[in-house]
Amino acid sequence: MSTQAANSDIAALSYEQAREELVAVVAQLEAGAATLEQSLGLWERGEALAARCEAWLQGATARLDAARAPESE
Repeated sequence: MSTQAANSDIAALSYEQAREELVAVVAQLEAGAATLEQSLGLWERGEALAARCEAWLQGATARLDAARAPESE
């Protein structure tokens, strides 16, 4: 299975779900018990999870900016 296919579920995660899984991935990497191949897979998943969290935060920022913008008449 390719990394892209393995990480395809990430797009459906909420911010909170992605953040919680990212924390778990970091903990697994910090534990150092994984093989090199497992560590690479975890790293790639962590990168994808971090990108998902960033996308959620950018979306939230855009919504806040839109709500604060004065309405044009």
